[in-house]
Amino acid sequence: MKIPFISFESQLKENKTQLINNIERVLDSQWYVLGESVKEFENKYKKLSRVKYVSGVGSGLDALIISLKALNISKGDEVIVASNAYIASWLSITNVGATIVPVEPNEKTFNIDVDKIEDKITANTKVIMPVHLYGQPCEMDKIIQIAKKYKLFVIEDNAQAHLAKFMGKITGSFGDINATSFYPTKNIGAIGEAGCITTDNIKHAKFSNKFRNYGSSEKYICELIGTNSRLDELQASILNVKLDYIEHWTRQRIEIAKLYTQRLINLVETPFVNSNCTHVYHLYVIKTDKRDELKEFLLQKGIGTAVHYPIPPHLQKAYSHLNFKKGDFPIAEKLANQSLSLPIYPGLNNDQVNYICDSIKEFFKS
Repeated sequence: MKIPFISFESQLKENKTQLINNIERVLDSQWYVLGESVKEFENKYKKLSRVKYVSGVGSGLDALIISLKALNISKGDEVIVASNAYIASWLSITNVGATIVPVEPNEKTFNIDVDKIEDKITANTKVIMPVHLYGQPCEMDKIIQIAKKYKLFVIEDNAQAHLAKFMGKITGSFGDINATSFYPTKNIGAIGEAGCITTDNIKHAKFSNKFRNYGSSEKYICELIGTNSRLDELQASILNVKLDYIEHWTRQRIEIAKLYTQRLINLVETPFVNSNCTHVYHLYVIKTDKRDELKEFLLQKGIGTAVHYPIPPHLQKAYSHLNFKKGDFPIAEKLANQSLSLPIYPGLNNDQVNYICDSIKEFFKS
């Protein structure tokens, strides 16, 4: 049996005709930038996320950068972020000239350890950037409490957690301003690069709309030094179709994860889920000391897997100037060495999941 790590086949069977129709509508409209499709997307995503304002932008990284700029974060300011976050979270901080302050994750949840945040706060700290890794929300009640205590901003990196909930509230609606990605493999994916910013603050929303559009709210009148990061009409038209399916697809992910956990709980360390969270399983990540051997064994059985992420940000060459060394963030390094992502996507059926689980069981028996 051949099982790829990621497949869009099932999703396309459900909505390919709608996608093509929407693309044709954009072509026929002859309006390709910041038109009706983007407006429709922003309204739909606003309702889904339960926020007041949404700004469609070119990518998840751009969404993070613009969010930081909306809060006037720059050189000399410190931003607290998880030591095991995807590199984009760190890159956004670097791109505005601010200082990265890594905090180790909770080993069970993969998310930033809220009990370690206060020790990292200084007079220069301005932002806490919780990253809802793999689809499980961070402990947002404690993060918001700390932020209020020290008068800090919160920017959620919600790229992997569309429709996830903490204590019944949707992620991407807690922070002062928040960023997400619609990279094709995300739970809501475009067919190229796309992202958006969510907020309840009209000032931040107006800034985001201007900054993404050369710093202009009116053509040829530049109010600030902005950039070109506009969600284009084609990507918005794709997302408008997929937003109608996301709840259905999320339920599928959760059911697949339940079956994995039932079958694997005594073989490997399966994902721990905080009781206050609704995990949406952008990734289903197991942990084992035999990660590399298991990955190779599954490949021989026709099963695709992936490692998220093999090198923590502090050990990346891009951040060598920060002078971090191996051992500085041992939990992030341990997770990087133990974690293996199994296939999980809409359309993955029980026979395939059982084949994957049987293969893992076979590996540990041998």
